[in-house]
Amino acid sequence: MNTTLKKGVMVDVLSGGSKGSSGVVLSVDRKACRVVVEGVNLRRRSPKKGQRLDSGKSWTEVEMPIHASNVRVKVG
Repeated sequence: MNTTLKKGVMVDVLSGGSKGSSGVVLSVDRKACRVVVEGVNLRRRSPKKGQRLDSGKSWTEVEMPIHASNVRVKVG
């Protein structure tokens, strides 16, 4: 896996549903070659029963990991 992919680095997404977007790397899983990018690959998740937020929202948006080969470190 590319060693330049670290937490806090700006990246561009090269392929997939979020192609063309960019964001900051939130976490890196070197064993599975996956990264979580802020605002990219969002999925709606329902909280478990009894864990609803006080504001009454029942759904939350969560960033899911994408393969490291689908991102490129932003230069400049």
